[in-house]
Amino acid sequence: MNTDRVTLAAMVFAVLFGQVALYPGVPELVRALGATTTLDAGTWFLGAEYAGFVLFAGVWGAASDAAGRRVPFVVAGALGGVASYLALVGLATVTDIGFGAMLVLRFVEGSFTIAAFSLSITMLMDLEGGHGRNMGAAGIAIGSGTALGAPLGGQLSEVGPLVPIAVAAGLLCVVALLATRLTDRVPETTRGGLRAALDSLRERPALRLPYAFGFADRFTAGFFALVGTLYFRQTFDLDAGAAGLVLALFFAPFALGQYPAGRLSDRIGRLVPVVAGSVLYGVTILAVYLAPTVELASATMLFLGAAGALVAPATMALVTDLATDDRGTAMGGFNIAGSLGFLVGTVGGGAIADSLGFGAAFLAAALLEAGIVLVALPALLRLDVPRAGPFGGRESA
Repeated sequence: MNTDRVTLAAMVFAVLFGQVALYPGVPELVRALGATTTLDAGTWFLGAEYAGFVLFAGVWGAASDAAGRRVPFVVAGALGGVASYLALVGLATVTDIGFGAMLVLRFVEGSFTIAAFSLSITMLMDLEGGHGRNMGAAGIAIGSGTALGAPLGGQLSEVGPLVPIAVAAGLLCVVALLATRLTDRVPETTRGGLRAALDSLRERPALRLPYAFGFADRFTAGFFALVGTLYFRQTFDLDAGAAGLVLALFFAPFALGQYPAGRLSDRIGRLVPVVAGSVLYGVTILAVYLAPTVELASATMLFLGAAGALVAPATMALVTDLATDDRGTAMGGFNIAGSLGFLVGTVGGGAIADSLGFGAAFLAAALLEAGIVLVALPALLRLDVPRAGPFGGRESA
C-alpha cells in the first residue's frame, strides 16, 4: 500500500472505531443522556445519527466535487463531529436538558461525521492502483474499526457510559490532523451542486445496484448494532463488555477478509463475491438466532463476518467502476443508501423486535439480505461497465 492509502484507511478506521464503540453500552448510555426506556431510546439515539448521514452525505460529496477539493471538507466534518460529541458529554454532565435535545445534538454530530467518513472513502476512490484494492483498503479499515470498536467500546462502557463518546471525539481530532497531510486528487468534473447525486443516479441508473446492496448490508449492520446487541444481552445474560466481544467475532473476519476480497474482485469480477456473499450472509443471520447457546451463536458470527467480507469491497468497487468522475457524488449517494439501510435496520428492526419478538426481526433481516439478490440478479447480469467490467477482466487504473 502507498502512504496515502494507509493514511486514508487509518482515517476510516478511526471514524468507525469511535462510532461502534458506543454500541455495546447503548442501554447505559441513553440512560445517562436522560432516557427512561432502553429499546425505544436506543433506537432513536442510533437513528438520529444516521438521519444526519442520510441528509448530508450527498451534500458533502457534491460540494467536494464542485470545489475540486476534499481535504477541507474532511477537516470541517471531523471537527464538527468533535464539537458535537463534546457537547453531548458536557451537557449530560452539568445539566438535564432532556433526551430530546440530546437527539438533536446526535443528529448534528451525524451530519458532520459523515463528511469525514464518506469523503475519506471517496479519496481512496480517487487513488490509482485498482478499484477493488482501494475499496478493499476501505473495507479492512471499516471492518477492523468495528472489530476493535465493539469489544473495546464494551470495556470503555464499563468504566463509564459517557467514556466511549469522549474517545470518539478524540479519534475525530486525529482524523482532522491526518487529513491535513494528504494531497487532493479529485478528477476534473463539470458537475456540482446539491442536486448532483440525483442527477448522477438518473444518468447512471446502474448505480442503483450497488446502492441497493449497500442498503441491505448496512440494514444488517444497524440491526446488529441495536437488536443484535440487546438480543445477546437479554438471551444469554451478557454485560456490555461480553456483548462487545460477541459482536467482535463478526467484525474480525469481516475486517481481515476485506482487502483480499477486494483484490479478488479485481481479478474475477464483482458478480460472484456480491451474489454469493449476500446469499450466505442472509442465511447466516437466521442461523445466529437459531443457535441455542452463546458458544454456537458466537461461532456463527464468525461465519457471518466472512460472508460479509465478500460483499462490501466488491460493492464499493462497483460504485467506482460506474462513476469515472463525480466520485464524491457517487460515493455520497452510496452512503445515503447505506445510511438509510442502517436507519431502517435500527428503527425497523427495533420496532419489529419490540412488537413481534426477536425471531421475527432476525427473519426480516435475513430475508432482506438474501432476497435482494433475487431482485437484482437479472440487472447484474446485464450490467456493462466500459472501463472495467465488473464480472471479469483487468482494470486500466
